[in-house]
Amino acid sequence: GHGECAATGATGATGATGHRPSPRPPGPFQVYGGMRGMKGLIYETSVLDPDEGIRFRGYSIPECQKKLPKAAGGEEPLPEGLFWLLVTWLSREWAKRAALPSHVVTMLDNFPTNLHPMSQLSAAVTALNSESKFARAYAEGIHRAKYWEFVYEDAMDLIAKLPCVAAKIYRNLYREGSGIGAIDPNLDWSHNFTNMLGYTDPQFIELMRLYLTIHSDHEGGNVSAHTSHLVGSALSDPYLAFAAAMNGLAGPLHGLANQVGTAPCPACPPCLCVPLPVTLPMSLSLSVSLPCPQVVPGYGHAVLRKTDPRYTCQREFALKHLPKDPLFKLVAQLYKIVPNVLLEQGKAKNPWPNVDAHSGVLLQVSPARSDPF
Repeated sequence: GHGECAATGATGATGATGHRPSPRPPGPFQVYGGMRGMKGLIYETSVLDPDEGIRFRGYSIPECQKKLPKAAGGEEPLPEGLFWLLVTWLSREWAKRAALPSHVVTMLDNFPTNLHPMSQLSAAVTALNSESKFARAYAEGIHRAKYWEFVYEDAMDLIAKLPCVAAKIYRNLYREGSGIGAIDPNLDWSHNFTNMLGYTDPQFIELMRLYLTIHSDHEGGNVSAHTSHLVGSALSDPYLAFAAAMNGLAGPLHGLANQVGTAPCPACPPCLCVPLPVTLPMSLSLSVSLPCPQVVPGYGHAVLRKTDPRYTCQREFALKHLPKDPLFKLVAQLYKIVPNVLLEQGKAKNPWPNVDAHSGVLLQVSPARSDPF
């Protein structure tokens, strides 16, 4: 499945979680097997329903696409819209906070090129803890009723700085260490990020707005979200909590699945590098390859029992912007074939595509297609 491998389930503040499996009876089996399916956490910002997919503050992915504000001339929602509808204010605020301290830049410049980008990200965020307003205030003895104010300030600073850290890592690995340039306070968060990567193509900017929005949150029971809450419960500052979350996200059963998903067509066996149509050979090839214990990349999910709406909105983007692209046609054909093969072989409770099944096609037609970032 797609990386939803935490030990606990999560529920929204209202307790509305859809049709979850009944909790296991208490006893050793439950302890050894984990808490998946149990309501064990309060998580207000999003709820993952097995039938509808993710909801942000009660809104489904299609509803977010319609309701969230968009950039002038753009069609995709802005990630900032999930935080604050007045995105002009928020974009400018993040632009003001984005600068990286010199010791973090120096550290990133000194990393070897064979150090994985996720390891670099985690280390850089940990080093940003030198800027923590919460850690400083806590050391000065602030009252616990004021904790949230300094945690909020750190969270805002961290969100603002993350694109700069990611862009710096990207430039060091794939652009010979060239500079990321200056933040433009008149541009939105995603637009500034793509500029710092070195790309100005309007379609790629729109793709990043969509991509960052649909990946912004996915309930609280997955490894990275749960890790950040757990570490934060020790009153570690948001930089340390987020760095810990990134170490969980880097695992192959969680976020690293997205790296597999950024292959042009993650579910394709190697023998399928042939022109369309390939319906019969594809079915046969998948059937032969599935006895292997690995899952089909991009298919299946620990919670969802229907097609991931994040897959659907990426498919709609592809239909709008690259309907004749051969890779898109191949992924569309897989959508018709893979679920049936999985069902026939009893390989998955959920044989439907998840968000990673379509990420690769969109990124492969982007200007950054040659970079495994």
